[in-house]
Amino acid sequence: MRRARGALAVTIATGALLTVSAPAQAAAAPPVTAAGAFLMDGTTGATLTSKAADTRRQMASTTKIMTAVVVTTLPYLDLDKKVTVKQEYLDYLVREGASSAHLKAGARPTVRQLLYALMLPSGCDAAYALADTFGTGTTTKARTADFIAKMNAKAKSLGLGNTVYDSFDGISPTGNNLTTPRDLAKLTKYAMGRGVFRTLVKTASISTGATSTDATWSNSNLLIRPRPTGYGYPGAIGVKTGTGTAAGKCLVFSVTRNGKTIIGVLLHDEERYADSMALSDWALGPAAGSKTALQRSNTEPIPDVLD
Repeated sequence: MRRARGALAVTIATGALLTVSAPAQAAAAPPVTAAGAFLMDGTTGATLTSKAADTRRQMASTTKIMTAVVVTTLPYLDLDKKVTVKQEYLDYLVREGASSAHLKAGARPTVRQLLYALMLPSGCDAAYALADTFGTGTTTKARTADFIAKMNAKAKSLGLGNTVYDSFDGISPTGNNLTTPRDLAKLTKYAMGRGVFRTLVKTASISTGATSTDATWSNSNLLIRPRPTGYGYPGAIGVKTGTGTAAGKCLVFSVTRNGKTIIGVLLHDEERYADSMALSDWALGPAAGSKTALQRSNTEPIPDVLD
């Protein structure tokens, strides 16, 4: 794909600039309310449009993309390995007011089940269990610290120069759990190249297998979840939500339609679903017979999922 020679800066209502690689589309990209945004061709990695693409921001539970990447890229990973859920993980949820997969103390889910618990209901209990299991050390604190070090090492190896982790789940103890829209899109493109990860994030719901007090884990990404509890957005194949006081509402999304795949990142965006659908319709063309993103947002008020 030939590199665009220039970029078009489009002024939006807030006065911020949305930079568009020209001439990818005839029309300018729609404005978004996100503080930071990035839209990428999921095959070539080419930039389709961006806004404050290299400004560092908190990422909330989109952190769990890297948590899943570290686990799923471990050599000789046994997805059927069983992990004992410790009360310590559940106490952490209460202490932090964290999103939960409602794992049961003493339950022995497989690593595969924990990955679903991590990526669908955004379980911080599952993130804790994975970090404790796959970190190295003689104490839980040492093992989770080592796992976070693995996350940072992976970021460095992927060339994510503006990304740093101090957390395995997005609950930042120091405020130094930061990324940029561009880095997060690059990470997601890498992750979506792995079959296990793709399977996880495109799943709308799955049985917990009696490892949780919930019978089913449903995907917190409402683009994936079918109506009436989600948007059932045509072609949506992932990826991850995130919500936090400092981060605001975040969404990493991927859509395949008309033979093309896109990956998008929206950080600190109160209209993350309307914006993601508008960007997808712009980049891929509206799905046959579907409403516009604005119509979907205004006429089908589906409760947002905080995670």
